Amino acid sequence: MKKIIIPALAALLAFGCSSKKEEQEHNMPFIWEGANVYFMLTDRFNNGDESNDLVLNRTKETAKLRGFEGGDIRGIIQKIDEGYFDELGINAIWFTPVVEQIHDATNEGTGNTYGFHGYWAKDWTKLDPNFGAEEDLSELVEKAHAHGIRVMLDGVINHTGPVTDIDEVWPSNWVRTEPQCEYDNYENTTTCTLVKNLPDVMTESNEPVELPSMLVEKWRSEGRYEQEVKELDAFFERTGYPRAPKYYIIKWLTDYITDYGIDAYRADTVKHLGAEVWATFSKECDYAFTEWKKANPNKVLDNNTFFTVGEVYNYGISGGQYFDFGDKKVNYYKNGFDALINFQMKWDIAQKSKEEVFKSYSNTLNNELGGNTVLNYISSHDDGSPFDAKREKTYKSAEMLLLTPGISQVYYGDETGRSLDIPDTEGDATLRSFMNWEDINKPETKTLLAHWQKLGRFRKNHPSVGAGEHIMVSESPYVFKRTFTKGDYNDSVLVGLDLLKGNKTISVGDVFVDGTKVRDAYSGTEGIVENNNITFDTPYTILLIEKID
Repeated sequence: MKKIIIPALAALLAFGCSSKKEEQEHNMPFIWEGANVYFMLTDRFNNGDESNDLVLNRTKETAKLRGFEGGDIRGIIQKIDEGYFDELGINAIWFTPVVEQIHDATNEGTGNTYGFHGYWAKDWTKLDPNFGAEEDLSELVEKAHAHGIRVMLDGVINHTGPVTDIDEVWPSNWVRTEPQCEYDNYENTTTCTLVKNLPDVMTESNEPVELPSMLVEKWRSEGRYEQEVKELDAFFERTGYPRAPKYYIIKWLTDYITDYGIDAYRADTVKHLGAEVWATFSKECDYAFTEWKKANPNKVLDNNTFFTVGEVYNYGISGGQYFDFGDKKVNYYKNGFDALINFQMKWDIAQKSKEEVFKSYSNTLNNELGGNTVLNYISSHDDGSPFDAKREKTYKSAEMLLLTPGISQVYYGDETGRSLDIPDTEGDATLRSFMNWEDINKPETKTLLAHWQKLGRFRKNHPSVGAGEHIMVSESPYVFKRTFTKGDYNDSVLVGLDLLKGNKTISVGDVFVDGTKVRDAYSGTEGIVENNNITFDTPYTILLIEKID
């Protein structure tokens, strides 16, 4: 796989993009452990190119929100250009897979469904034309990096797309079509099909296999067979791996690092593959990222290594480093992952106080998980029980998501109150409506969005918020500090929540000394610390206090 290069793009990019400038001017490192990630379904975020809305004869009538809606890579680029992510304080974006999907629709009892979500791969080596072209992805990565935004792709190794009238099943030495998973032990979770008609890649096998004839024929018709085979030969010669299914797919996924310089992968359905597969995947990601940096020294953002986030369904931070299958516990952190998605957060913030959540997460991250982290969320594309399904607690959602230690994952529309309850939808389709851009200028939406923006920018500007140590300064009024140190870089902030509107005085503890000039990043008000206190007069119940350089 070879990407299409856009030679003039770097020259066209304005290097003065605000996010990147802030990192440079304030010597602020990008810290994955405190990142603010924006996650979107590529097809449901923004339609930047209407010419690719109807391709590959995908014309069947579908069930509601089960077909392609027009969102694409070009639409994401438009929002990068507009500064939408900068205003939200986003410093990493994750979007659903953009590899070529099965061409036909399936009907498994919920009406026709196309692979709009990106998890039904037909060819890992090519982009799906509904999402865009190779030059679009290249431009997206370049522009995101110019804004100080890292790019996380979504990688699927576990399965191919379903079988249809025009999409063949892969050979039997590549995939199994039964039994379905029972999830009652390790074996019945890893060597089985997730659901009916979702062929499961035989990732436990080390037996060499030939390329599927359908893929060979496809590559020949596209005029790239020789190039793909040449690259595969070089990969297997370098690594010494047997030509088993998992290694082909690992090669194809890591090509996106080598070719485009992406910064991270979110790995799909992690617990349904043997942990050793992910250890190998991480090793090859690291290799590819190192090689990309060597080949592109002028494009390197920092000395961070490649970052991997695992979706181990139902993993929670209280499990520490392990996920329990019942008959076996697996440490995915020691098998290639820097972070795991935390499925527990929605329950924690619904049942515990802010301080209980902040303190327990900080303690776990800084001790038991030391050096690793979790990705927190309040809603997602496949969690049918989000924290705020009816969007009645959108302000609390922002505060808890963006101020809780760990990585924050903003799901598209969290910040605008996009509905998660769409009439006449089946299953997870209700979570996947098109982004509600039509609401963006409504007064109530603008006010909500401003809340998310202020909190998000504060988090982005201060690694201590997500990656630092949490200590309560005062219980009433509720005030806490976050501190973070890495090398010569130190960051400390003070946050007050549930305060009185109007005039308020709080203790700064040992965060700021008398005479320090500080700013409340929420209201923009400035003040000076006196007698170990700071006083602000604002119409808000929140203070986000930072030192003014």
